[in-house]
Amino acid sequence: MDLFAPDALTQPLAARLRAQSLDEYAGQQHILAPGKPLREAIGQGALHSMLFWGPPGVGKTTLARLLAQVSDAHFITLSAVMSGVKEIRQAVDEAKLQAAQYQRRSILFVDEVHRFNKSQQDAFLPYVEDGTFIFIGATTENPSFELNNALLSRARVYVLKSLDDEALTFLLNRALQEERGLGTRNLSLSDEARTLLLQAADGDGRRLLNLLENAADLVEDGQQIDEQLLVEVLGDTPRRFDKGGEAFYDQISALHKSVRGSSPDGALYWYARMLDGGCDPLYIARRVVRMASEDIGNADPRALAICLDAWQVMERLGSPEGELAIAQAIVYLACAAKSNAVYAGYNAARRDARELGSLEVPLHLRNAPTSLMKELGYGEEYRYAHDEPNAYAAGEDYFPEAIEPRNYYQPVPRGLEIKIGEKLAHLKQQDAQSPRQRRSKA
Repeated sequence: MDLFAPDALTQPLAARLRAQSLDEYAGQQHILAPGKPLREAIGQGALHSMLFWGPPGVGKTTLARLLAQVSDAHFITLSAVMSGVKEIRQAVDEAKLQAAQYQRRSILFVDEVHRFNKSQQDAFLPYVEDGTFIFIGATTENPSFELNNALLSRARVYVLKSLDDEALTFLLNRALQEERGLGTRNLSLSDEARTLLLQAADGDGRRLLNLLENAADLVEDGQQIDEQLLVEVLGDTPRRFDKGGEAFYDQISALHKSVRGSSPDGALYWYARMLDGGCDPLYIARRVVRMASEDIGNADPRALAICLDAWQVMERLGSPEGELAIAQAIVYLACAAKSNAVYAGYNAARRDARELGSLEVPLHLRNAPTSLMKELGYGEEYRYAHDEPNAYAAGEDYFPEAIEPRNYYQPVPRGLEIKIGEKLAHLKQQDAQSPRQRRSKA
């Protein structure tokens, strides 16, 4: 293989194979198949401002270029990483020039548009509204979190999905067969290598082509790329997992919901997915502790201790012992009795504390460390529970005088909270029957 041949020093394989027509475009049939809204808009030439939201390597930029091509529009591209308001104004001037001199409409494509701040996003709005250009943005992040409402209301959001095996295979075959790909080198892939490559791509077309190109650089023309070579090329390639990004929150959400839904198998799967993608096990351990309090609570108080133990194992022993301990805790949570009574009660109490202001502590509940405080009535008539029958001061009141007593904690009829609920009901009965009522009944 001649590394100094002209083709070897041109664009990367992924760039050379960029689709030049919709027939060459891989995937996204849910928006591009005949009869689908975007395909109809393309056919009618009725393009509109839009946002492409999807993971890396699924064809967001390529689709924008194709839309410009089929609509005979001037294509202007900006990267939000390297551009600012100055570049936006230059793009506006370029679009106006195209309209004035050539009566040609323009498409302004902004890659990673979520990286623009509010003022930069606002700079688009007047020109989107007056038709200076058709705006197309690409983002890997949830637009509802990252983009201004004003911009969202003027652009239709299309969700682009990870490429399935059929779309990846289509792309792989093009790369091996087409002249502008690797077709002139007559390379082949073993069945095992093909399967491994599709798995490693993880729905990312760009990753697929980059991995194939790396492997192709290590063989002579006419040779086969086998599984062993591909394993060496892959190394320890992580799955798609962007901490702080959409995939990150989707997967931790799936793990939490699997635990809450009492699915140990689903929980283990999402836990393994996160580890496979490179997530820090200590982060997962912290979230698992949260799950123990939020979704199991006092229905099984052992859950919290088990999760804390797993966290400590991870901190002390590291991998793989710590990861296994976290898996044990996750399975325990999924199988445990469920209660969100503490979580719901805590949130209700916080809401009252926030909304009702700084209500005074009743005198009988105040501490009285000085004689002056005692003279002012601090701690007066406080009933020490341990001196009361069964260590319970029936009829006592522990809320500010300005509000009625609340019932924040309402145990569910599951697990240990069955017993807790029975006890609280018994205590309420004693309160109702007690002759010593702190708060007079209306």
